[in-house]
Parts: sequence; structure tokens; C-alpha cells
Amino acid sequence: MFLAIREIRKYKLRYSLIGVVLVLIAYLIFVLTGLANGLAASNRTAIDSWDANQIVLNEDANGSLTQSTLNQQQADHFNQSNQAALVQLNANVNRVGHQEKTGAQILGIKANQFISRKMKIEQGRKFRNNHEVVVDDSLLKNDGYRIGDFIKIASHRQKYQIVGSVSNNQLSVAPVIYGSLTAVQQMKFGTTSQAPISAVVIKDNAHHKAVNGTTTLAMNDFINKLPGYTAQNNTFNFMIGFLLVITLFIVAIFLYVLTIQKIPYLAVMKVQGISNGYLVRSIIGQAAILGVIGVLISGGLTAITVIAIPSSVPIQFNYLLMGSIAVLLVIMTIVGALIPIRTVTKIDPATVIGG
Repeated sequence: MFLAIREIRKYKLRYSLIGVVLVLIAYLIFVLTGLANGLAASNRTAIDSWDANQIVLNEDANGSLTQSTLNQQQADHFNQSNQAALVQLNANVNRVGHQEKTGAQILGIKANQFISRKMKIEQGRKFRNNHEVVVDDSLLKNDGYRIGDFIKIASHRQKYQIVGSVSNNQLSVAPVIYGSLTAVQQMKFGTTSQAPISAVVIKDNAHHKAVNGTTTLAMNDFINKLPGYTAQNNTFNFMIGFLLVITLFIVAIFLYVLTIQKIPYLAVMKVQGISNGYLVRSIIGQAAILGVIGVLISGGLTAITVIAIPSSVPIQFNYLLMGSIAVLLVIMTIVGALIPIRTVTKIDPATVIGG
């Protein structure tokens, strides 16, 4: 390690360039990981807040809540205390007196069922009638809505008052607005008499008797069927994996070039009795030092980014995952350093010095 540190200090510019590249790659990986987590969360945080294990949909809906409808006869089979009816409507909303519209997921629920009971109100209170709604707090933070505002949903004339907000309730990258089941049935189907629902959410994992025309999905399977969810996650995972491989090759190329340049000096060291093992440990030590410093600096830059980035950007960090990626980055730099090792061990002092 002494030789590794001494050489880094002597050739500051060379090793600084390698370090800068490692910092930029690590920073990009950390930010991409945060964006991947943030986008994944904005697809599913509302579902996670229900703390449910299964969902019942129409069997022809292909796992899509938007396309699912359960008629009254099907819904009547699910009336236990651990089951909750749900009506979903994807619509644009705007504050009364304002033209700017915001895309939202409107969810109709019953006040006496577990989804409503588990709802954690951040500001205000829960809705009490068909003309009151509770909204995701991103509407308050990013879109200028306030508790007490009246909103219009799609082209409906009825006005709804915001009486409360909940934190981290998004579905398919859109804020959720909770209203009464009756109100959302009226919006979606134009009636409340024998109106269908979209789904039934079940809290437990127990097997329930099959109802004709319906299918029951585990919640994780349902989440994976959300539009674009799996494809988005796979894309980010591929990009992160590819950047890790790039890190390996960049370190390998830089250290290989530096090793080639140092062959005469390495040959002299061998003549003086310095072993191959010592030289190999020196190269690996250099890679480890560069990797650790690069990860630490990029971690600091990521922390600054989190503070500076607008709240509207869906970025979220899992610190256990970030730590694992940091360790992987250091490992990749060390693996990259193994490639020039063969060159070091094959140096023949007699040939190099004599030539």
C-alpha cells in the first residue's frame, strides 16, 4: 500500500483523471438508482398504503385496474371486514376558477372499510360525504392546491372540496384523490343504482372461493402488471448494470496503460528484489483507493443533488441498496485492476533492461 499511495501522490494528474471518471460514473449510477426507486414508488405508493395482499379483478381485464369492472352480483360475494370495494377513474382535475389541469387517479372507497380506516391524514380530515375528497399531498406541494379548495373532476359539473391530504399516495405516476364510492360511481358510470365497481381489495392471504368472471391476484403480481412498471424497472436495472461493467473496463484500460508506461521502472524494482506479489498488491491497492475515494465523493454529490433537486422530481433513495452499489463499484474497480497484473508478472528484467 505504501508504493500505491506514493505513486498516486507523485502522478497526481494521471490518477486524478481516473478518479474524476470514477466519480462521474458512480454519481450517475447513484442518481439513476434514486430515479428508478422514485419512479417505481410513484407507481405503487397508494397500493402499498392499503397494506393489502390480494385484489379481485374482472378476469378479462388482464390484471388492469382501469379495464376491470365487477357487477353488483360479483361484488356482493366480497362483503367481509377484511375486504374493500374500489372504484377507479383516471381523470384530469382543476381548481374551481383555474384552467390548469392535473392528471390524477380518482379512487372511490367506503368510509367503513379498511382502506379508509388505514388512511393516515397528514393535514385536515377524512371525507364525510359525497362532495368531499382527500388528496395526495403532492397536489399541495407541487400544483398549488390547498385544503378547502373546490375542484372539478373531468367534465362533471359537481364541485368537490378538498378536506384532507395523505402522504405518498400515487398510482401509475399520478396523485391519488380519494372520494366516496358512491361519488366516484356517479362520475364513472353516471349512476349509483346497481353500479359496478372496479375491484375488491383483500387484506389477508387466505384462499377465497372463486367467483365466476373474476380473478384474484397477489398484490405483487398486480403491481408488476401496472402499465410500464416492469419495463421501466428492467430498463433502469440494465443501465445500472451496464455502467458497472463500464467502470470495470475504464479502470482496466487506465491501469493497463499506466502499467505499460512503468515497465522499465517495474523491471528495475524486480532486479532490486521486489516480488511480483508486492507489485500486484500495489496495483490492486491503487484501484481500491481510487474506488473508495470516487464512491465517497460521488455520495457527497448525490446528497447535494437530493437537497437541490425540485420536489416534483420522483427521486428516492434506498440506503441499503446504495451501500450495496457502492461496494459493487469498489469491487469492479479492483476486478478491473486484475487485468494489467499479467503484464506485471510477465516482465523479464533482463530483457527490458538489456534491450
